[in-house]
Amino acid sequence: MLLMFLIGCGGDGKKQEKTQNKIRVVTTYTALPRTVKSPADNPATPEKEALGKLLFYDPILSGNKDVACATCHHPDNGYAEFLDISIGPNATGLGTRRKFNAFNDIPFVKRNAQTIINSAYNGMDAFGNYEPSEATMFWDDRVKSLEKQALEPIKAFEEMRGHGFAEDSILQIVVDRVKDIPEYQKLFASAFNEPDAVSVINLAKAIAAFERSLVTNNSRFDQYMRGDQEAILISEKEGFELFKSVGCVNCHNGPMFSDYKMHVLGTPINDKLEQPDAGFKDTFAFRTPTLRNLRFTPPYMHNGSLSSLKKVLEFYEDIANGKERNEHVSVQKYDPFVRELDLSVKEMSQIISFLNTLNDTDFDKTIPERVPSGLAVGGNIQ
Repeated sequence: MLLMFLIGCGGDGKKQEKTQNKIRVVTTYTALPRTVKSPADNPATPEKEALGKLLFYDPILSGNKDVACATCHHPDNGYAEFLDISIGPNATGLGTRRKFNAFNDIPFVKRNAQTIINSAYNGMDAFGNYEPSEATMFWDDRVKSLEKQALEPIKAFEEMRGHGFAEDSILQIVVDRVKDIPEYQKLFASAFNEPDAVSVINLAKAIAAFERSLVTNNSRFDQYMRGDQEAILISEKEGFELFKSVGCVNCHNGPMFSDYKMHVLGTPINDKLEQPDAGFKDTFAFRTPTLRNLRFTPPYMHNGSLSSLKKVLEFYEDIANGKERNEHVSVQKYDPFVRELDLSVKEMSQIISFLNTLNDTDFDKTIPERVPSGLAVGGNIQ
């Protein structure tokens, strides 16, 4: 388990006052495991992963057959997208080119699309322990496991469901569509080896199995943790030490650089939203994201309000010094760990250099040439 300890630092004036009696998390950093665990009721198989990949790219899963999982989680964008907040149905284009159609009354998705890469490890603690059936998902931790996560976007009006379909019936409508396609019937039968294999549960299991195959567990940092001292530069090692000493470690810890807990930070609002996003149980708290593969996930924070890592660190410097960046979140509501941060401009560049060691481009970037429905691969993204 994580331990806490108090530290006192020498120095004068404000610096000394700020660093006295600090609470710091003591954690262990290791490489990501080379293998991935699956839930007991959904063991990984090549057939299941192949089926899940086709479903992931097939817009037949959306109400109006215009959005696929890959629309907002495309390999060209590191299985995320370079948008602050996502655009779902009634739109065209991919990433920053995606725009609503001329006539539109569907709102933006209110949160930034997180990368699916390494979501297989979600919920991992500081010592590499995790239970895939209980893995935390989404910015507000509203469901557990990739199996349950896979169904939520299909049900959401602004993500995939769109007009004309009820939330409580869309999943069965989608499954009935899939059942009507002989190729999918064969693929489900092969993947699950059971009668009437096309079902809501098995659809979720197949997509989850594919998502668990998307891992990057051999970044330069992982190589360094496994003993290759030359894998990262001296300046990056210095950045790692700063990352720990200035307080980033308090929330970004363990192999996934996330404690998977909720924290109130007062992130600036996104003006595209009609109402401010109040997050977890209307507390303005959001789950700590992983810091792996940040190269593929800008803009940052739950609503994409910060465009670069430098702006993220400047934001943390602001709130650590008691500035309010969100009119709906007072300083008194900030997470206690915010007060432990102690950043300077010089340290920011060194920390960013370290964060770049967590990037890994070795993931599946192949895209199916076609999907069984015959619809546009990835949805209306051209």
